[in-house]
Amino acid sequence: MAKTVLIVDDAAFMRMMLKDILTKANYEIVGEASNGQEAVEKYQELNPNFVTMDITMPIKDGIQAIKEIKKIDPNAKIIVCSAMGQQAMVIESIQAGAKDFIVKPFQANRVIEALQKLE
Repeated sequence: MAKTVLIVDDAAFMRMMLKDILTKANYEIVGEASNGQEAVEKYQELNPNFVTMDITMPIKDGIQAIKEIKKIDPNAKIIVCSAMGQQAMVIESIQAGAKDFIVKPFQANRVIEALQKLE
């Protein structure tokens, strides 16, 4: 089974880093989004196995996007990407339906581990 991922982050650099880590681990990046609104639209369109979701983004934040994606697909496997010091937002994301979180700057082994736990 293909392991497809939608990467959501408003920073192109962060998307590039995640894409690099994940493609090396044989994940297929099916799409990228730079805000929560795009994330919800692309999730519906692409139906990926996993989503990496930034929390702080313009237009619609990650928490709102998680809630909307979970309404569309209660089984969505979403991993939150947060900066240090965002514990409250991480907790809120998990309550909204995220399955795990990874902290920026990304450590490749932690990113892969988070996805493998959900496979």
